[in-house]
Amino acid sequence: MPTTSAAGARRALLTTLAAIATSALVGCAMPGTAGSPASPADGDGPLVAFYGDSYTLGTGASDPSKRWSSIIAGDRGWREFNPSVNGLGYVRNRPFVGDGDLPSMIIEQKPDIVVVTMGLNDNFAYERAGEEIRDAMIADLDRLVAALPDARFIVVEPFWYTDERPDSVEIIGGWQREQADRIGAEYIAGASRWIEGQPDWMAIDGLHPNDEGYAAMAERMDAELEKLGL
Repeated sequence: MPTTSAAGARRALLTTLAAIATSALVGCAMPGTAGSPASPADGDGPLVAFYGDSYTLGTGASDPSKRWSSIIAGDRGWREFNPSVNGLGYVRNRPFVGDGDLPSMIIEQKPDIVVVTMGLNDNFAYERAGEEIRDAMIADLDRLVAALPDARFIVVEPFWYTDERPDSVEIIGGWQREQADRIGAEYIAGASRWIEGQPDWMAIDGLHPNDEGYAAMAERMDAELEKLGL
């Protein structure tokens, strides 16, 4: 369950959202490939949904079991639901918003915990989209919170993959933290630097972590989740 302070912020937001339809407004989005539905893992533990892109899907790993989300879920006895999509952003690779998109898939599962790791790919749309990214972020998070009022939300600073950091990395990360505070979610800072300066942790494509990189990300995520009592 959310912490006391988070629960207060959540109640205030839900009051505001009560008069608003929970379906997201359809906005501008770049064409892209839709993700395939995932199935929750078997077991009796909490159902944990991961809303993310290729860095959460585990692209570059030798097997899905090697991705950071599956490592931390397995260690905790969580039932993982991970429908994350390569190239996905709040505005990037969003051919539509609403029924059938990732937030709607997560809502359908009624998870106990939602981990949001979005934002990396929106850096590539920043010059075009600007604050549309923030608006889409707000719409996604509001829809999830309104539909899942009892879920615990953990919002993670967007991942990044090169030592060079465009200004948009800090801007989008700032928006992410701002919105986490607004919805009463817990926030994990620093994730954009978790694989910085470690070329040996990258897969052959030079864009995604390899098994070693995901293991390092899992170790960092594990430490942050322990701080949150998870």
